[in-house]
Amino acid sequence: QVQVVESGGGFVQAGGSLRLSCVASGNSFSIDVMGWYRQFPGKQRELVAHITSTDDAATYADSAKGRFTISRDSAKNSVYLEMNSLKPEDTAVYYCGIVIRTLVYWGQGTQVTVSS
Repeated sequence: QVQVVESGGGFVQAGGSLRLSCVASGNSFSIDVMGWYRQFPGKQRELVAHITSTDDAATYADSAKGRFTISRDSAKNSVYLEMNSLKPEDTAVYYCGIVIRTLVYWGQGTQVTVSS
């Protein structure tokens, strides 16, 4: 069983920055991909960025390119999302997703609110 816990959300003014953190814990496991997703009210969850464990290849949604940076610490089973130049349209619940083989484990989500 894998537990995923996010932290770092909050309230920030437009143009500000936030850093989200996520740590996975549980029984012995090998993570394939670690990622960040977000969900707007009434919408489906969407990819923000993910990073592979094999070669640290990162993929970003167009909305995140140039503003957000994903990184990971394999020793800590952790993934981070540095978000800069935040916009009100970035306001959402952000979820960490951990892919192990074919299963995705989700955290409980962390709210990010950007005021104009």
